[in-house]
Amino acid sequence: MEEKTKITRVVSLIRATGRLHIGHYEGVIKNWVELQGKYPSFFGVADWHALTSRYEESKGIAQDTREIIVDLLACGLDPKKSTIFIQSQIKEHAELYLLLSMITPLGWLERNPTYKEQLRELEERGLQTYGLIGYPVLQAADVLAYKGDGVPIGQDQLPHLELTREITRRFNKLYGNLFKEPTPIFTASPKVPGTDGRKMSKSYGNAIYLSDSAGEVEKKVRPMKTDIARITRKDPGNPEVCPVFDLHKIYTPDEPREWCAAGCRTAGIGCIDCKMVLLDHLQPFLEPIREKRKEILKTPKKVDAIIHQGNEKAAEVAAKTLTEVRSAIGV
Repeated sequence: MEEKTKITRVVSLIRATGRLHIGHYEGVIKNWVELQGKYPSFFGVADWHALTSRYEESKGIAQDTREIIVDLLACGLDPKKSTIFIQSQIKEHAELYLLLSMITPLGWLERNPTYKEQLRELEERGLQTYGLIGYPVLQAADVLAYKGDGVPIGQDQLPHLELTREITRRFNKLYGNLFKEPTPIFTASPKVPGTDGRKMSKSYGNAIYLSDSAGEVEKKVRPMKTDIARITRKDPGNPEVCPVFDLHKIYTPDEPREWCAAGCRTAGIGCIDCKMVLLDHLQPFLEPIREKRKEILKTPKKVDAIIHQGNEKAAEVAAKTLTEVRSAIGV
Protein backbone atom coordinates (compact mmCIF):
# COMPACT_ATOMS: atom_id res chain seq x y z
CA MET A 1 0.00 0.00 0.00
CA GLU A 2 1.35 3.42 -0.97
CA GLU A 3 0.42 6.90 0.21
CA LYS A 4 1.82 10.19 -1.11
CA THR A 5 0.50 12.48 1.66
CA LYS A 6 -1.07 12.15 5.07
CA ILE A 7 -4.61 10.82 4.73
CA THR A 8 -7.32 12.26 6.97
CA ARG A 9 -10.46 10.66 5.47
CA VAL A 10 -10.96 7.69 3.15
CA VAL A 11 -13.93 7.64 0.76
CA SER A 12 -14.91 4.91 -1.68
CA LEU A 13 -18.13 3.63 -3.29
CA ILE A 14 -19.14 0.44 -5.05
CA ARG A 15 -21.76 0.32 -7.81
CA ALA A 16 -25.06 -1.41 -7.06
CA THR A 17 -24.75 -4.07 -9.74
CA GLY A 18 -26.04 -6.99 -7.67
CA ARG A 19 -24.63 -9.42 -5.15
CA LEU A 20 -20.91 -9.19 -4.50
CA HIS A 21 -18.57 -11.87 -5.84
CA ILE A 22 -15.04 -12.92 -4.94
CA GLY A 23 -13.65 -10.45 -7.47
CA HIS A 24 -15.27 -7.61 -5.53
CA TYR A 25 -13.87 -9.00 -2.30
CA GLU A 26 -10.29 -9.34 -3.51
CA GLY A 27 -10.25 -6.04 -5.42
CA VAL A 28 -12.25 -3.78 -3.12
CA ILE A 29 -13.83 -5.11 0.07
CA LYS A 30 -10.75 -6.66 1.64
CA ASN A 31 -9.03 -3.30 1.36
CA TRP A 32 -12.00 -1.44 2.84
CA VAL A 33 -11.97 -3.72 5.87
CA GLU A 34 -8.27 -3.07 6.37
CA LEU A 35 -8.54 0.70 5.91
CA GLN A 36 -11.51 1.20 8.26
CA GLY A 37 -9.31 0.62 11.28
CA LYS A 38 -6.68 3.10 10.15
CA TYR A 39 -8.63 6.16 8.98
CA PRO A 40 -12.04 7.80 9.33
CA SER A 41 -13.79 6.02 6.46
CA PHE A 42 -16.92 6.59 4.37
CA PHE A 43 -17.99 3.61 2.25
CA GLY A 44 -21.07 3.84 0.06
CA VAL A 45 -23.20 1.86 -2.35
CA ALA A 46 -23.52 3.85 -5.58
CA ASP A 47 -27.06 3.14 -6.72
CA TRP A 48 -27.22 6.20 -8.99
CA HIS A 49 -24.11 4.95 -10.77
CA ALA A 50 -25.91 1.68 -11.46
CA LEU A 51 -28.42 3.59 -13.58
CA THR A 52 -25.72 4.41 -16.15
CA SER A 53 -26.00 0.86 -17.48
CA ARG A 54 -29.24 -0.35 -15.83
CA TYR A 55 -31.68 2.47 -16.55
CA GLU A 56 -34.02 0.01 -18.30
CA GLU A 57 -34.04 -2.41 -15.38
CA SER A 58 -33.97 -0.04 -12.45
CA LYS A 59 -36.58 -1.87 -10.34
CA GLY A 60 -34.00 -4.25 -8.89
CA ILE A 61 -31.42 -1.65 -7.87
CA ALA A 62 -32.89 -0.97 -4.40
CA GLN A 63 -32.87 -4.65 -3.47
CA ASP A 64 -29.37 -5.08 -4.92
CA THR A 65 -28.21 -2.15 -2.82
CA ARG A 66 -29.45 -3.79 0.35
CA GLU A 67 -27.91 -7.15 -0.62
CA ILE A 68 -24.56 -5.43 -1.10
CA ILE A 69 -24.72 -3.86 2.34
CA VAL A 70 -25.44 -7.28 3.84
CA ASP A 71 -22.45 -8.67 1.95
CA LEU A 72 -20.25 -5.82 3.19
CA LEU A 73 -21.22 -6.48 6.79
CA ALA A 74 -20.65 -10.20 6.34
CA CYS A 75 -17.16 -9.50 5.02
CA GLY A 76 -16.22 -7.49 8.08
CA LEU A 77 -17.13 -3.89 7.38
CA ASP A 78 -17.92 -2.51 10.83
CA PRO A 79 -20.42 0.37 11.25
CA LYS A 80 -18.60 1.28 14.47
CA LYS A 81 -15.41 1.90 12.50
CA SER A 82 -16.75 3.25 9.21
CA THR A 83 -19.75 5.11 7.83
CA ILE A 84 -21.81 2.91 5.49
CA PHE A 85 -24.29 4.82 3.34
CA ILE A 86 -26.40 4.75 0.19
CA GLN A 87 -25.49 7.33 -2.45
CA SER A 88 -29.02 8.28 -3.51
CA GLN A 89 -30.04 9.02 0.08
CA ILE A 90 -27.48 11.83 0.30
CA LYS A 91 -28.90 14.47 -2.04
CA GLU A 92 -25.78 16.61 -1.71
CA HIS A 93 -24.09 14.19 -4.13
CA ALA A 94 -26.51 15.31 -6.84
CA GLU A 95 -26.10 19.01 -6.10
CA LEU A 96 -22.32 18.83 -6.10
CA TYR A 97 -22.44 16.74 -9.29
CA LEU A 98 -24.43 19.54 -10.95
CA LEU A 99 -22.08 22.27 -9.79
CA LEU A 100 -18.93 20.37 -10.79
CA SER A 101 -20.41 19.57 -14.20
CA MET A 102 -20.54 23.30 -14.92
CA ILE A 103 -16.75 23.57 -14.79
CA THR A 104 -15.73 20.21 -16.31
CA PRO A 105 -14.62 20.40 -19.97
CA LEU A 106 -16.33 17.88 -22.23
CA GLY A 107 -12.97 16.81 -23.64
CA TRP A 108 -11.89 15.51 -20.22
CA LEU A 109 -14.87 13.15 -20.18
CA GLU A 110 -14.58 12.02 -23.80
CA ARG A 111 -11.02 10.80 -23.28
CA ASN A 112 -12.01 8.65 -20.28
CA PRO A 113 -10.84 5.10 -21.15
CA THR A 114 -13.65 3.41 -19.20
CA TYR A 115 -16.28 5.34 -21.13
CA LYS A 116 -14.83 4.17 -24.45
CA GLU A 117 -14.51 0.60 -23.17
CA GLN A 118 -18.12 0.42 -22.00
CA LEU A 119 -19.41 1.80 -25.30
CA ARG A 120 -17.53 -0.97 -27.12
CA GLU A 121 -18.44 -3.85 -24.79
CA LEU A 122 -22.10 -2.89 -24.33
CA GLU A 123 -22.79 -1.40 -27.74
CA GLU A 124 -26.18 -3.12 -27.98
CA ARG A 125 -27.37 -1.51 -24.73
CA GLY A 126 -27.68 2.04 -26.08
CA LEU A 127 -25.41 3.59 -23.48
CA GLN A 128 -24.51 6.79 -25.30
CA THR A 129 -26.20 8.86 -22.61
CA TYR A 130 -25.36 12.03 -20.72
CA GLY A 131 -25.33 9.99 -17.51
CA LEU A 132 -22.63 7.60 -18.72
CA ILE A 133 -20.26 10.19 -20.12
CA GLY A 134 -20.78 12.35 -17.04
CA TYR A 135 -20.41 9.64 -14.42
CA PRO A 136 -16.78 10.60 -13.60
CA VAL A 137 -18.10 13.98 -12.45
CA LEU A 138 -20.50 12.19 -10.12
CA GLN A 139 -17.57 10.09 -8.92
CA ALA A 140 -15.71 13.28 -8.11
CA ALA A 141 -18.75 14.55 -6.22
CA ASP A 142 -18.94 11.27 -4.29
CA VAL A 143 -15.44 11.86 -2.93
CA LEU A 144 -15.44 15.64 -2.54
CA ALA A 145 -18.80 15.75 -0.74
CA TYR A 146 -16.92 14.30 2.25
CA LYS A 147 -13.65 16.10 1.53
CA GLY A 148 -12.14 12.68 1.05
CA ASP A 149 -8.40 12.87 0.55
CA GLY A 150 -7.67 9.16 0.36
CA VAL A 151 -9.23 6.89 -2.28
CA PRO A 152 -8.31 3.19 -2.42
CA ILE A 153 -7.74 2.10 -6.03
CA GLY A 154 -5.82 -0.38 -8.14
CA GLN A 155 -3.19 0.92 -10.54
CA ASP A 156 -5.60 0.48 -13.46
CA GLN A 157 -8.01 2.96 -11.86
CA LEU A 158 -5.49 5.79 -11.61
CA PRO A 159 -6.80 7.59 -14.76
CA HIS A 160 -10.26 7.75 -13.15
CA LEU A 161 -8.92 9.30 -9.97
CA GLU A 162 -6.76 11.71 -11.94
CA LEU A 163 -9.92 13.15 -13.48
CA THR A 164 -11.25 13.80 -9.97
CA ARG A 165 -7.96 15.50 -9.16
CA GLU A 166 -8.22 17.66 -12.30
CA ILE A 167 -11.76 18.70 -11.40
CA THR A 168 -10.57 19.50 -7.87
CA ARG A 169 -7.73 21.67 -9.16
CA ARG A 170 -10.09 23.54 -11.49
CA PHE A 171 -12.61 24.17 -8.70
CA ASN A 172 -9.90 25.43 -6.36
CA LYS A 173 -8.46 27.73 -9.02
CA LEU A 174 -11.88 29.23 -9.74
CA TYR A 175 -13.34 29.46 -6.26
CA GLY A 176 -10.57 29.11 -3.69
CA ASN A 177 -8.77 26.18 -2.10
CA LEU A 178 -11.73 24.39 -0.57
CA PHE A 179 -10.68 20.82 -1.38
CA LYS A 180 -7.51 18.78 -1.03
CA GLU A 181 -6.63 16.78 -4.12
CA PRO A 182 -7.59 13.15 -3.35
CA THR A 183 -4.57 10.92 -2.97
CA PRO A 184 -4.61 7.37 -4.36
CA ILE A 185 -4.14 4.61 -1.82
CA PHE A 186 -2.77 1.92 -4.09
CA THR A 187 -3.97 -1.54 -3.20
CA ALA A 188 -2.91 -4.87 -4.63
CA SER A 189 -5.69 -6.36 -6.74
CA PRO A 190 -5.00 -9.96 -7.77
CA LYS A 191 -6.33 -11.26 -11.05
CA VAL A 192 -9.70 -12.88 -10.35
CA PRO A 193 -11.02 -14.59 -13.49
CA GLY A 194 -14.59 -15.67 -13.96
CA THR A 195 -15.56 -19.26 -14.64
CA ASP A 196 -15.22 -18.67 -18.40
CA GLY A 197 -11.76 -17.13 -18.16
CA ARG A 198 -12.89 -13.54 -18.70
CA LYS A 199 -12.91 -10.93 -15.95
CA MET A 200 -15.40 -11.94 -13.28
CA SER A 201 -18.62 -9.99 -13.80
CA LYS A 202 -22.33 -10.40 -13.17
CA SER A 203 -23.00 -9.21 -16.73
CA TYR A 204 -20.93 -12.11 -18.10
CA GLY A 205 -22.70 -14.68 -15.93
CA ASN A 206 -19.33 -16.05 -14.77
CA ALA A 207 -19.23 -14.97 -11.13
CA ILE A 208 -18.75 -16.90 -7.90
CA TYR A 209 -20.80 -14.94 -5.38
CA LEU A 210 -19.98 -14.51 -1.72
CA SER A 211 -23.51 -15.69 -0.96
CA ASP A 212 -23.36 -18.83 -3.12
CA SER A 213 -23.94 -22.09 -1.27
CA ALA A 214 -21.18 -24.68 -1.16
CA GLY A 215 -23.08 -26.69 -3.77
CA GLU A 216 -23.42 -23.70 -6.07
CA VAL A 217 -19.70 -22.95 -5.80
CA GLU A 218 -18.76 -26.52 -6.70
CA LYS A 219 -21.23 -26.50 -9.58
CA LYS A 220 -19.50 -23.40 -10.97
CA VAL A 221 -15.89 -24.48 -10.39
CA ARG A 222 -16.04 -28.01 -11.81
CA PRO A 223 -16.76 -26.93 -15.43
CA MET A 224 -14.40 -23.91 -15.28
CA LYS A 225 -12.35 -23.13 -18.35
CA THR A 226 -8.72 -24.30 -18.12
CA ASP A 227 -5.65 -24.29 -20.38
CA ILE A 228 -6.99 -24.99 -23.90
CA ALA A 229 -3.88 -27.11 -24.60
CA ARG A 230 -5.23 -29.81 -22.27
CA ILE A 231 -7.60 -31.35 -24.77
CA THR A 232 -7.36 -34.79 -23.19
CA ARG A 233 -6.33 -36.05 -19.76
CA LYS A 234 -2.91 -37.09 -21.14
CA ASP A 235 -2.05 -33.66 -22.55
CA PRO A 236 0.31 -31.53 -20.40
CA GLY A 237 -0.73 -27.97 -19.67
CA ASN A 238 0.62 -24.61 -18.57
CA PRO A 239 -0.74 -23.42 -15.20
CA GLU A 240 0.24 -19.82 -15.95
CA VAL A 241 -2.42 -19.54 -18.67
CA CYS A 242 -5.10 -21.37 -16.71
CA PRO A 243 -7.88 -19.35 -14.99
CA VAL A 244 -8.22 -22.03 -12.32
CA PHE A 245 -4.58 -21.56 -11.38
CA ASP A 246 -5.15 -17.80 -11.04
CA LEU A 247 -7.64 -18.67 -8.29
CA HIS A 248 -5.14 -21.11 -6.77
CA LYS A 249 -2.71 -18.19 -6.42
CA ILE A 250 -5.23 -16.42 -4.20
CA TYR A 251 -6.78 -19.23 -2.16
CA THR A 252 -4.46 -22.26 -2.17
CA PRO A 253 -1.33 -22.45 0.04
CA ASP A 254 2.07 -22.94 -1.58
CA GLU A 255 2.50 -26.70 -1.21
CA PRO A 256 -0.85 -27.91 -2.66
CA ARG A 257 -0.72 -25.15 -5.29
CA GLU A 258 2.70 -26.29 -6.50
CA TRP A 259 1.49 -29.89 -6.48
CA CYS A 260 -1.27 -28.85 -8.87
CA ALA A 261 1.16 -26.89 -11.06
CA ALA A 262 3.57 -29.81 -11.35
CA GLY A 263 0.75 -32.24 -12.05
CA CYS A 264 -0.62 -29.98 -14.77
CA ARG A 265 2.74 -29.56 -16.53
CA THR A 266 3.39 -33.31 -16.57
CA ALA A 267 -0.21 -34.44 -17.12
CA GLY A 268 0.16 -36.23 -13.81
CA ILE A 269 -3.26 -34.99 -12.71
CA GLY A 270 -6.43 -34.06 -14.55
CA CYS A 271 -8.17 -30.69 -14.50
CA ILE A 272 -10.89 -32.02 -12.19
CA ASP A 273 -8.21 -33.06 -9.68
CA CYS A 274 -6.83 -29.52 -9.80
CA LYS A 275 -10.28 -27.98 -9.35
CA MET A 276 -11.06 -30.18 -6.36
CA VAL A 277 -7.90 -28.93 -4.63
CA LEU A 278 -9.06 -25.37 -5.32
CA LEU A 279 -12.46 -26.15 -3.80
CA ASP A 280 -10.73 -27.58 -0.71
CA HIS A 281 -9.42 -24.08 -0.02
CA LEU A 282 -12.00 -21.79 -1.62
CA GLN A 283 -14.91 -23.29 0.33
CA PRO A 284 -13.35 -22.69 3.78
CA PHE A 285 -12.71 -19.08 2.78
CA LEU A 286 -16.35 -18.54 1.78
CA GLU A 287 -18.00 -20.48 4.61
CA PRO A 288 -17.53 -17.87 7.39
CA ILE A 289 -18.92 -15.16 5.10
CA ARG A 290 -21.94 -17.33 4.25
CA GLU A 291 -22.59 -18.04 7.93
CA LYS A 292 -22.20 -14.38 8.95
CA ARG A 293 -24.57 -13.42 6.14
CA LYS A 294 -27.21 -15.85 7.42
CA GLU A 295 -26.94 -14.35 10.90
CA ILE A 296 -27.28 -10.81 9.60
CA LEU A 297 -30.38 -11.68 7.58
CA LYS A 298 -32.09 -12.91 10.76
CA THR A 299 -32.24 -9.32 12.05
CA PRO A 300 -33.35 -7.09 9.15
CA LYS A 301 -34.20 -4.24 11.54
CA LYS A 302 -30.56 -4.11 12.62
CA VAL A 303 -29.55 -3.73 8.97
CA ASP A 304 -32.13 -0.94 8.62
CA ALA A 305 -30.63 0.81 11.64
CA ILE A 306 -27.08 0.55 10.29
CA ILE A 307 -28.17 2.05 6.96
CA HIS A 308 -30.16 4.80 8.65
CA GLN A 309 -27.31 5.76 10.99
CA GLY A 310 -24.79 5.71 8.16
CA ASN A 311 -26.97 7.85 5.93
CA GLU A 312 -27.51 10.37 8.73
CA LYS A 313 -23.81 10.73 9.43
CA ALA A 314 -22.95 10.96 5.72
CA ALA A 315 -25.67 13.56 5.14
CA GLU A 316 -24.40 15.68 8.04
CA VAL A 317 -20.87 15.79 6.64
CA ALA A 318 -21.99 16.33 3.04
CA ALA A 319 -24.38 19.14 4.03
CA LYS A 320 -21.55 21.01 5.73
CA THR A 321 -19.40 20.64 2.61
CA LEU A 322 -22.15 21.92 0.32
CA THR A 323 -22.69 24.97 2.52
CA GLU A 324 -19.03 25.81 1.99
CA VAL A 325 -19.27 25.08 -1.76
CA ARG A 326 -22.26 27.38 -2.25
CA SER A 327 -20.52 30.14 -0.34
CA ALA A 328 -17.34 29.72 -2.40
CA ILE A 329 -19.22 29.83 -5.71
CA GLY A 330 -21.61 32.54 -4.58
CA VAL A 331 -24.91 30.79 -5.29
